[in-house]
Amino acid sequence: MVCRMFRLETEVDMARRDLLRSRLRESNTAASPVLRALRGTPAARESPLHVWASDRTGGLAGGLVGHTWAGWLHVTYLWVEARHRGAGLGSRLLTEAERVARGERGCRAVRLETWDFQAPGFYRRQGYEVVGVVPDYPPGITEYTLTKALD
Repeated sequence: MVCRMFRLETEVDMARRDLLRSRLRESNTAASPVLRALRGTPAARESPLHVWASDRTGGLAGGLVGHTWAGWLHVTYLWVEARHRGAGLGSRLLTEAERVARGERGCRAVRLETWDFQAPGFYRRQGYEVVGVVPDYPPGITEYTLTKALD
């Protein structure tokens, strides 16, 4: 018998978030032979990958924050301080992250998201291809998902 009485809550609860994530992972693993084969392998471990650039005074000039998982590098953040833009620093940060991901972690590809006012042209010039577009997210902005194969 299915009970149709549920109590819904909108509170932030980190313990339940972790429980939910664990249960979703179990369900996904049970449903996907690919994920079942992946679990327990080195590629299944999510590993942070950070690349930092410091200026002459030791201040933060730019950085890249991401992680590797399942043979992919996911770039979460890439930022260069305004006064250092246009000098190739963003390209150097991205190239270094790709080098580490490919050479030290065996990644085959990279994925990232960017907004229309940020850097889709920059990523295209670095060899990335747009594979997804979400218009009006957030309202008035377009989000792009880009990928690149690491040869």
